[in-house]
Amino acid sequence: MAGVFITFEGPEGAGKSTQIRLLAQQLEAQGFQVVVTREPGGTAIGERIRTILLDRGSAAMVPETETLLLSAARAQHVHEVILPALEHEQVVLCDRFVESTLAYQGGGRGLSFEALRAVQVFAVGSLRPDLRILLDIEVERGLARRMGDAGSVNRMDEEGIAFHRRVRQAYRDLASEEPEGWRVIDADRPVAEIANEVRDTVRNILIDTDG
Repeated sequence: MAGVFITFEGPEGAGKSTQIRLLAQQLEAQGFQVVVTREPGGTAIGERIRTILLDRGSAAMVPETETLLLSAARAQHVHEVILPALEHEQVVLCDRFVESTLAYQGGGRGLSFEALRAVQVFAVGSLRPDLRILLDIEVERGLARRMGDAGSVNRMDEEGIAFHRRVRQAYRDLASEEPEGWRVIDADRPVAEIANEVRDTVRNILIDTDG
């Protein structure tokens, strides 16, 4: 089987990390070699960049700086973690990837999608996920979840409600523009119910890739 690259996207509080953890457990139980990683981060360099990006003390950061830092962390991540895992025929489950930059810095911040896409090509080359799972949830519901864990609230969480609504809409637009590459899943349901839908979706991708 060739390596498989699956990314999880969604607005704040959608439950990505929980669903990635559950899927990884299921796949490992079936004998797959799984790499779980995240953005920004995933490498020592990327995690240091993540700290700068999400620190509440970085409130003065402009969208262009934000984009370039995210893309720098992503380039390191691709070369150090993702590509080697795929070359070893592993299943890579990544919490956010290129589409998060399009949604947050494009939809949320209002930067040019054309410019953002050009930067992403420079950062990741031709690498594209085999599947993007969008865990979709109403902004108010997702933010309520995030704010319930005060210790994990970061600079992005504290953006205004209008920003987060633009992010969610950008995600939905991206998924509708390329439906064959996405699976949109209602994330405002019991965890186990969502996990079952994620599992069934990924099973189809693994069968297609193996075939």
